[in-house]
Amino acid sequence: MDIEGVLAITFIFGGGTLFLLAISPIGKALAERIRGKAADAGELRAALADHKEAVEQELEAVRREVGELAERLDFAERLLAQKRDAARLAPPGS
Repeated sequence: MDIEGVLAITFIFGGGTLFLLAISPIGKALAERIRGKAADAGELRAALADHKEAVEQELEAVRREVGELAERLDFAERLLAQKRDAARLAPPGS
């Protein structure tokens, strides 16, 4: 096989692979990145900061709810303990 045959095979398979890559989503994203149409770093930072703030607010709300649930559980445990103590301390025959 001569060099021209190898080049022809490389061109056919390499060209086909590059064409498929170019029409794929990865190829399109790469092309946009090269053209400079990708999202600006400042925009990404602002979006991440907004997302972080929203997550922090949700986390604080969950913490408050867990605190309220802990207080309710303590109250229920005290009520149950009072009933047990009252039944244990009741005079016999009543």
